[in-house]
Amino acid sequence: MIEFHNVFKQYTKDTAALADVTLSIGKGELVFLAGPSGAGKSTLLKLIAAIERPSAGTLQVSGQDIGKLKASGLPYLRRKLGLIFQQQHLLFDRSVLANVMLPQIVSGASNRDAEKRARAALDKIGMLDKAAALPMSLSGGEQQRVAIARAIVNRPQIILADEPTANLDRVSANKVLDALRSFHSVGVTCLISTHDDQILDSANRVIFLDQGRVVETWRKEPMESAA
Repeated sequence: MIEFHNVFKQYTKDTAALADVTLSIGKGELVFLAGPSGAGKSTLLKLIAAIERPSAGTLQVSGQDIGKLKASGLPYLRRKLGLIFQQQHLLFDRSVLANVMLPQIVSGASNRDAEKRARAALDKIGMLDKAAALPMSLSGGEQQRVAIARAIVNRPQIILADEPTANLDRVSANKVLDALRSFHSVGVTCLISTHDDQILDSANRVIFLDQGRVVETWRKEPMESAA
């Protein structure tokens, strides 16, 4: 699903945000990115979303070479992606429902179909009862869950979440993670960056970055069934 081969990302001549990154993420995997601030986690996610392009090396997402992707191909790539960031960028003058409908409207769906899909997405993350509310009336955790609903309303193949639980209390963070895991359970590939050690304790696969390099990666072996 996602293949990095010797990928570098340079913002300045002397500093590499990513350096010689090679890794593979399969379809339907749930993978966590860990590492200190400035390790390159956000840059890696931006490369997958083609917000940034590699300076060297090759990156393929769903068979598309991001380094060679033309501007005309970006909308087709983005339709496969659900993007979730620390700053939700919700429109505070519109209702929760209208915010979640927006990606569908942009994709050309009718208002009726967009509303139907948006309500289904809100129901999936337990926020349907807040459909008519304005985002400013919600807690930080609720706003983040609305951002998740907006990210998945187009039914993406891949979810990229950059520190989705940052600055949330434990209860809110767990609800956000439960929502993301529910999408993974139906086959969506999820890549989540985090500083939260408690999350990593329950992770099946973690990729550690430091100073732009992959320094460690581990995968929890599945438990064998009893004979």
